[in-house]
Amino acid sequence: MKFSPKSCFTLDDHEKGVLVVRFNGNGEYCVSGGQDRTIRLWNPHRGVLVQKYGNVHGYEIRDVQISHDNTKFASCGGDRDVFLWDINTGTCLRRFRGHSQRVNTLAFNSDSSVLASGSLDTSVRLWDCRSNSKQAIQTLTNFRDSISSLLISDAQILVGTVDGCINTLDLRSGTICTDHLGVTISCLSLSSDQNRLLVSCLDDSLRLMDLSNGELLHSYKGHVNHSFMVSSCLSHDDKFVFSGSEDGTVHYWEIQDPSQTSFVKAHKHIVTSVSHHPKSSCLLTSSMDGTIKVWKL
Repeated sequence: MKFSPKSCFTLDDHEKGVLVVRFNGNGEYCVSGGQDRTIRLWNPHRGVLVQKYGNVHGYEIRDVQISHDNTKFASCGGDRDVFLWDINTGTCLRRFRGHSQRVNTLAFNSDSSVLASGSLDTSVRLWDCRSNSKQAIQTLTNFRDSISSLLISDAQILVGTVDGCINTLDLRSGTICTDHLGVTISCLSLSSDQNRLLVSCLDDSLRLMDLSNGELLHSYKGHVNHSFMVSSCLSHDDKFVFSGSEDGTVHYWEIQDPSQTSFVKAHKHIVTSVSHHPKSSCLLTSSMDGTIKVWKL
């Protein structure tokens, strides 16, 4: 198997390393953020910078999440606060305060009425995006280490932590189930059917797990990831797995064949983030070299 993108072009406007890039829900545009403390809205298919959002964050931006109706996005980072933005006007609608340390990760629920944030302070906070309240709806503090990744599915909140735990909070029963992997978790990604969980770990491996029982289905190796929070993702049809790498490459596996890995030299520095188009064969990658690349697969 060979990774052979049909075309690739570069979005180059960030002044420093880009830590995150994400497609919106229909794949028409994407947002990026990083060390230069600004967020950019792009049309990645035309290579056009649509809007730049700045003058709010005082530290690096570690995560950006777009609401499911594509009208808002949330951002977080070293500020300890969480910001909610209007995409069209560029207005900062809300500033949520409560975390005592850097905020690493964000996730919206299915109707984008609630935003979850996870922090270095070992807590997850839930925020009401529809009211004017700036106080957390709920604060979850039963974690032993920094929160590195968050997901909200239909009935669960999934929390990955630096001490190597995947904590599954069942919203219906209120119970928590913990799977101990024993190695730092950097990224969680759900399959489109929400039955499988892709886990990036700082031992140069990815793990695909059955969400219902925690069973390990496959393990993927070949990339380099042991010291930096590098993301991974599944393709829109759940047939392929993609991951960034600390050596500037992007790695690619067929989901059912982890023994064969393909890669392409994508960037000059660490590939921090990957995001697959929700409907077609297109991949975004971002890097500490300050660039974003759009790959037509």
